Amino acid sequence: MSLRQIRQIGDEILKKKSKDVSSMNERTRELIKDMEDTMTVLGGCGIAAVQVGVLKNIILVKPDVEGKTYIFINPTITKKSEEETIDFEGCLSVEGKRGEVKRPNQITVSAMDMDLKPFTLTAEGFFARAICHEIDHLNGILYVDKLESPLYNIDVTQEAN
Repeated sequence: MSLRQIRQIGDEILKKKSKDVSSMNERTRELIKDMEDTMTVLGGCGIAAVQVGVLKNIILVKPDVEGKTYIFINPTITKKSEEETIDFEGCLSVEGKRGEVKRPNQITVSAMDMDLKPFTLTAEGFFARAICHEIDHLNGILYVDKLESPLYNIDVTQEAN
């Protein structure tokens, strides 16, 4: 297991646009594995390659703690519902904070899997929110750039109860 350092707000790389992945090699597979290990250890539900300092269009989303980790390479949202919901979001790159962001209730995303085979997936609710959040990272956008509320400090002692 290799853990990677999460880049924090203020790091210029988080504002850069990531590049498409055109081929799969051992180094990229290792990056994806490291991203999953890092996300899991830190208790995240999503991570983008840029958050570990790599400008590649790769995101991982794990919408359920006990569930599967979804890998999206070169993801593109192809459809969004008109209905949107405002809810709290946090981010591994914005430690100790959270705020409310408006996102579509349902999305359809096209991407490639680890074998660079294309697929399309429709997600709703929290899963859709997490995918949108991570795709924003690939475009240099942090959730704090889209806030509908003040940025709140997370009280770790309250969250543990």
